[in-house]
Amino acid sequence: MLAEGIEQRAFPGAACAVVQCGKLAASRAVGRFTYEPDSPALVPGTIFDLASLTKPVATTTMAMLLYERGQLDLDVPLAGILPGFLGHDPRRAEVTVRMLLEHSSGLPAYLRLFESAATPAHLLAAALAAPLEAEPGTRSAYSDIGFILLGEALPQVADEPLDRFCRREIFGPLGMTDTLFCPPAELRPNIPPSEDDRSFRRRVLQGEVHDENASVLGGVAGHAGLFAPAGDLARFAHCLLAGGAPLLRADTVALFTRRSGLPGSSWGLGWDTPSPPSQSGRHFSPRAFGHLGYTGTSLWIDPERELAVVLLTHRTWPDRRSQKIKEMRPRFHDAVVEALTQ
Repeated sequence: MLAEGIEQRAFPGAACAVVQCGKLAASRAVGRFTYEPDSPALVPGTIFDLASLTKPVATTTMAMLLYERGQLDLDVPLAGILPGFLGHDPRRAEVTVRMLLEHSSGLPAYLRLFESAATPAHLLAAALAAPLEAEPGTRSAYSDIGFILLGEALPQVADEPLDRFCRREIFGPLGMTDTLFCPPAELRPNIPPSEDDRSFRRRVLQGEVHDENASVLGGVAGHAGLFAPAGDLARFAHCLLAGGAPLLRADTVALFTRRSGLPGSSWGLGWDTPSPPSQSGRHFSPRAFGHLGYTGTSLWIDPERELAVVLLTHRTWPDRRSQKIKEMRPRFHDAVVEALTQ
């Protein structure tokens, strides 16, 4: 099926990993770095730009750890951590960390802040000043801006940068040795290019973050910037399937991965849940949780089935126009579940 996706030019290549009942059931890679026949072949250890998988794997997990340790009150107003968030709109004082995690803050989904902000300080100032589009806590609307602000707030709470905290407290303990922000130049031969960017950076993006706002932030941001191979995400998924051990308590995992209860929302705290038609397909249980990444990445975890599926692609090569992965990805998840249950 992944080979079929390459033929249809949904993506030049893909790597996947399947965890079932505590074991790595599959680890495969197909395709190449680009559509050219002499391009390097992908291998299971190929490192991908995870895009918005940064949100659950790095930022949300950092929030989980800080919450567990009593350092983070989920209902603390964001302005209590980032005073610059306050403005003339009195509703801004109501926005909490919980609302950012469950995408109910009222902040916009996305703003092209990079077009007017040339430095990290300028971009963060623009994010802090982003106007509310809805009453806080009343509706769910997925927001990159909210996670940009979380990526600034959580390091303030921890008194440590996001990338350093995650490396020491999450990736290191789980043996995720190739999961990192800002990959060094020597790793670039193992990272497929994400796009031939002809409008903003005017170069081929390989080993540097695809997201423009994250790029201006220096490659380390709460919403995007993380790179990893499928095998490392399988280790991460195994941890959550084991109730969070050895990182987290089972009640913390349960709290963050169940639906918030907002009308019409499928979101938990930093994690999405299946809502038909779901990119996880037809077979994942109501207890499942997961997330997608813009570059063509996804992670879905189902405690009821004791199953996790990692799918990493670079569907944005050579540009971001193709949406064929949206048709292929749920079919792929269905095929995995059906193969395992035959």
